[in-house]
Amino acid sequence: MSLGQDGPPTRTRLPEPLAGTGGPSRRPQRSSRNLVTVVGVVVLLIAAIAFANRGGGSPSDSPDAGSRGTGSSNGARSQPTSPTGTKPVDGKNAGIPTGYARTDQGAQSAAANYAVALGSDGMFNANRRADIVGTVYAPDVAAGQRSALNKVYSDAAFLKRIGLDADGSPPEGMTFVSRTTPVGTRLDDFSGKAAVVEVWYSSLFGLAGEGSTNPVSESWYTNTFRLKWADGDWRIVDFEQKDGPVPVGRDQAASSAEDMSDAVNGFGGFTYAR
Repeated sequence: MSLGQDGPPTRTRLPEPLAGTGGPSRRPQRSSRNLVTVVGVVVLLIAAIAFANRGGGSPSDSPDAGSRGTGSSNGARSQPTSPTGTKPVDGKNAGIPTGYARTDQGAQSAAANYAVALGSDGMFNANRRADIVGTVYAPDVAAGQRSALNKVYSDAAFLKRIGLDADGSPPEGMTFVSRTTPVGTRLDDFSGKAAVVEVWYSSLFGLAGEGSTNPVSESWYTNTFRLKWADGDWRIVDFEQKDGPVPVGRDQAASSAEDMSDAVNGFGGFTYAR
């Protein structure tokens, strides 16, 4: 897809459980405009479904800055997070930071915060999901994504598999955890009208509580977001996901269900900014 194109074709891996074949494997990525209303959002559930199937350039101040890379490792450089004197965001919509600067830093901040919103437990609540989709997606894409997301997240078999009730709520005495924590962003391409940003993040997913058969586990992914400037803010047009990079785990004992539940309820999330 060319940078700045209005259409939302997405290339991603369709998880096997949603394909009706079962098993722990996942199909390779494919590109298809005909699948956009489903695969454009199924990527958000890859971590959840994989869990359910397991055995038990310099910052720019100009809105019209030129290209910042080619998408290759040589063209896309990591930039340190440092004070610039520019306020990264000036408001919130539906609890999600909005009002980003029309700069490469603004695009990276938007991508990181949108990754958090799309990976949150709010996506499993119908009303909250509608607010999130309407906030993070471009207006010409949001309606289609909202319809597809409602279909995916209301799938009773899927919800049951990850331990949730039909309305997406956890069983009594359990705490549902779905939280994304970005650890870095990388700008692949930028103009005043569009941007391509990679977000590397860890994901916590599962049910915390005594007797949980789906304990909270950690996964690592990188999302590549294609953004465009729409209605005075950066909005998502399309994104892809890939596994990793995954760090080597340390030999640490897993916390108790009670400690995990207390941590999730006691520690709030962050607003991310470059």
